[in-house]
Amino acid sequence: MREVVDETGDRLLHWDLHFENVLAADREPWPAIDPKPLAGDPCFEVLPALWSRFGEGRLTRRFDLLTEALGVDRERARAWTLGRVLQGSLWRVEAGQNPNAEQPAIAELLLGRRASAA
Repeated sequence: MREVVDETGDRLLHWDLHFENVLAADREPWPAIDPKPLAGDPCFEVLPALWSRFGEGRLTRRFDLLTEALGVDRERARAWTLGRVLQGSLWRVEAGQNPNAEQPAIAELLLGRRASAA
């Protein structure tokens, strides 16, 4: 987080952009619903798209496609994603819950500790 926190960005972000919040339509672009508006770095936006349909695998490929489509630096997106994983896990622990199974697994994959599952 030290690498990215000083440059927080100023683009409008959805903050909850995952497959359940994008509606198929006859027009393009498809509408996105239920935004949690936030100004920030587009790299901050990657995590929700990773934990959606997590069990379907290919997380590393999805991460690469997202960073390419956004036109962002992969390592910067990795840092923000790992920071959000930590944030989300801490929120759950503070609420007396266990972290979601997907979040530690996403961190492990982005850190290269479970390359076979990617």
